[in-house]
Amino acid sequence: MGSERNDRRSVSAWRPRVPGVVEVFHAHYTEYAYPMHVHDAWTLLIVDDGAVRYDLDRHEHGTPHDTVSLLPPHVPHNGSPATPDGFRKRVLYLDASRLGDDLIGPAVDGPDLRDPVLRRRVGQLHAALALPGEELEAESRLTLIGGRLHRHLRHRGGDAGAVRRDPVLARRLRELLDERVVTGIGLEEAAGLVSAHPAHLVRAFSGAYGIAPHQYLMSRRVDRARRLLLAGRPVADVAGATGFYDQAHLTRHFKRLVGVTPGRYRGSGRTGGR
Repeated sequence: MGSERNDRRSVSAWRPRVPGVVEVFHAHYTEYAYPMHVHDAWTLLIVDDGAVRYDLDRHEHGTPHDTVSLLPPHVPHNGSPATPDGFRKRVLYLDASRLGDDLIGPAVDGPDLRDPVLRRRVGQLHAALALPGEELEAESRLTLIGGRLHRHLRHRGGDAGAVRRDPVLARRLRELLDERVVTGIGLEEAAGLVSAHPAHLVRAFSGAYGIAPHQYLMSRRVDRARRLLLAGRPVADVAGATGFYDQAHLTRHFKRLVGVTPGRYRGSGRTGGR
């Protein structure tokens, strides 16, 4: 009974509106051990506290906090705590077509990737997926993560190298973003409209303008919000009129870019501010 009292479990799971992500799963387990099982999706796993010990294809593996683990679909694996206090993990289940069947073998041979940049990017993706209205950021980050995973599995390391400049493609994406500041556009749709691979589209834009597509779009929305706020529009109305998910979404980006909340900014205009 003592063991049962010490066995703490907490989970949070949801399906975001981001193409390719089947499920987001966050969990904290102290003693629970997964039996052998399979998924029909790719499992992209990071461990924030503790470590997980697991078997994949009859070989034992571990997940120290500085690794990213990628478990392929349809391959049995289990999992149990490797430290006395259990583990806290964040998992993305990616659509099986996201990486391709040809990468299953390399993933089985080496599922644990020691790559600090990849680890940081996966954490940033989880942060974006937890915030409503950040779908373009999440989609962009997922695309770059997918490219890095491809390179790891095909070459067992290395980075993208120099960004290939493509100013024409970058300008076409900028024009699309300018046309849809309020309604927004998904990365997959934009890539289809300009006939480019999503990862190349993100890199071309970032290389040309020094800013990611989602950052550019949010900057344009904040600019519009500033004008409406100074015209006396209520903050909640401005949020909807400029493409933000809600007032909290507007406030988060507005404060990051302007340094004050929309309410304070709006009030400053009424007292004869510049």
